[in-house]
Amino acid sequence: MTTQILSGATGILALADGTILQGVGVGAVGSALGEVVFNTAMTGYQEILTDPSYMSQILAFTFPHVGNVGVNVEDVEQVGQGSGTSARGAIFRDVPTDPANWRATEGQGGDLDAWMKRRGVVGLAGIDTRQLTQIIRDKGAPHAVIAHNPEGKFDLDALVAEARAWTGLVGLDLAKEASTLQSFDWDEGVWEWPAGYPRVEAKDKKVVVIDYGVKRNILRALASTGAKITVVPAKTTAEEVLALNPDGVVLSNGPGDPAATGQYAVPEIQKLVASGKPLMGICLGHQMLAIALGARTIKMDQGHHGANHPVKDLTTGKVEIVSMNHGFAVDQASLPEGVEETHVSLFDGTNCGIALTGQPVFSVQHHPEASPGPTDSLYLFNRFADSMRG
Repeated sequence: MTTQILSGATGILALADGTILQGVGVGAVGSALGEVVFNTAMTGYQEILTDPSYMSQILAFTFPHVGNVGVNVEDVEQVGQGSGTSARGAIFRDVPTDPANWRATEGQGGDLDAWMKRRGVVGLAGIDTRQLTQIIRDKGAPHAVIAHNPEGKFDLDALVAEARAWTGLVGLDLAKEASTLQSFDWDEGVWEWPAGYPRVEAKDKKVVVIDYGVKRNILRALASTGAKITVVPAKTTAEEVLALNPDGVVLSNGPGDPAATGQYAVPEIQKLVASGKPLMGICLGHQMLAIALGARTIKMDQGHHGANHPVKDLTTGKVEIVSMNHGFAVDQASLPEGVEETHVSLFDGTNCGIALTGQPVFSVQHHPEASPGPTDSLYLFNRFADSMRG
């Protein structure tokens, strides 16, 4: 081991190609390995950092000022097994600022740095995030190690070697780690000013959500349609789902390679499609539904991560600004007969939605629940509820 002491640097990002970016370490002390992606959202950093879809990824924020609204107990999106089931690291242009918001209540004044320490999220600040974004844009999302050492001691060669040795997200099933371990019911609705998240009374319909790494706001949006929500683990069989007698089934978002998780999930999804039950997929759920219907997925160079992505609903002609977080996409050329493309990205034309002809089965690549992001796509939850009542 050849430990180097860097002058003034307490945090670094070591890319697999040997590039070293030096800055100020924040959050947890230590190191984390993952794929580096950038997120263009201007708000909602706590929701972003707790989205299970970012598992095994290091997140670079393109917005320079992060931390000013602090953190709180309400804005955690992760439902599953623990703090390790979301982003591994976070990168900021400026050192996170002190909180200045009435909702900043999460311990020690509600500041982001202390919250990251408690969750084990390694942070790096003070680097040129524009330069890093350009690297990702030109070369794709790199494998890297983010490290924080208050004494500035780093074995740079070892960190680069660790990044190079990592095989990446392709072939990696992370949903089994992000998923809940046992079933539970959910009755919390979407946020209301100023009281927060209300309890909602279920009406006549029941939805089973298969949890591949579900976000809380997906459950809130579903509950707000008036349905009773039951969440089940990722490896729940179709027979077990149907035994709950649901009026509809939702395939949630989640991390990792959809083809890898699909090894056990796709056969069950195919049985659910065959049952005739209304079915809705979101993000990873969308990708695995497409595989179940005969399509395939591909790894994207940079992926889509942000809250300002334009998507066109081809069924209505409407353009929506949506929240996105995915590194894989459904290959449009592989969509079989009987599967209609319903949404496309206006950034790069990639697939963002499908529907099965003649059945109440559809899915979208983007996140209609937002958190953070615009609520242009919340109508999809009502569309799903209408399919159950129809």
